[in-house]
Amino acid sequence: MDNNQDWTTVIKPKEKLLQVDFAELWRYRDLCMLFVRRNITTQFKQTILGPLWYIIQPAMTVIMYMVVFGGIANISTDGLPQPLFYLSGICLWQYFNDCLSKTSSTFTANAGIFGKVYFPRIVVPISTVISNLLRFAIQLGLFLVVYAIYQIWIIPGQIHTNWYALLLPILVLMLAGLALGFGILFSSVTTKYRDMTLLLDFFVRLWMYATPVIYPLSTITNEKLRFVMSLNPLTGIVEAFKYGFLGEGQFSWGMLGYSFVFMVVLLAIGIVIFNRVQRTFMDTV
Repeated sequence: MDNNQDWTTVIKPKEKLLQVDFAELWRYRDLCMLFVRRNITTQFKQTILGPLWYIIQPAMTVIMYMVVFGGIANISTDGLPQPLFYLSGICLWQYFNDCLSKTSSTFTANAGIFGKVYFPRIVVPISTVISNLLRFAIQLGLFLVVYAIYQIWIIPGQIHTNWYALLLPILVLMLAGLALGFGILFSSVTTKYRDMTLLLDFFVRLWMYATPVIYPLSTITNEKLRFVMSLNPLTGIVEAFKYGFLGEGQFSWGMLGYSFVFMVVLLAIGIVIFNRVQRTFMDTV
């Protein structure tokens, strides 16, 4: 064989574990969008209401929260209308939860594809994060509609939106980064230890209660507990969203900066482990 032959594509292991070939990812952008369309269409396949479930689910969840947490438990919402308060938390949490749960099964759910053809494996979790933006956009639209109803007709002028609402794209990017980081980290672990999937489901359920989704951070009066809550990287993001759109919340640049640094470090660790596992995961799966 002629060793000097020029090849169109050379496939070889990454020399560095903390390495992402952005040029290669860009070349496979069409494949990424193909996965995005696949993720969206499979969600609505053989369903009656289709995308309407993205509205029905948060609406029913809000009603349940209003009855249980607002009515029975009488948990404060910082003086905000309960539908608005709960929707603001549900929009963010649902996007993070969906991205995390689906990216955490990257290797096991796509083993058939990975074993047949080469492409950058990181494309799959990235496409999951992108495709879930549709759900987030629909639920954010529902939140804005309810917001407009309250602001214009029910309690006009009593909700004080401020310029921090312009941070929304950054907040969504941070949510996506955190979900992607945790997702690829867990997907790497679950290739060998399948019971970690059960642990993840249990962990995520508890995580929601450690995030100010159904209650404001201001209700935590114990300083030590408040400090522990602030270590949750989602806390600063959720509070910043509520502060920007609803004028209530414990906004802090320090908490937001901590969430951003946490995301960057988590992504770095996740990429290192992901790159290591993808070399030999077919032997395990």
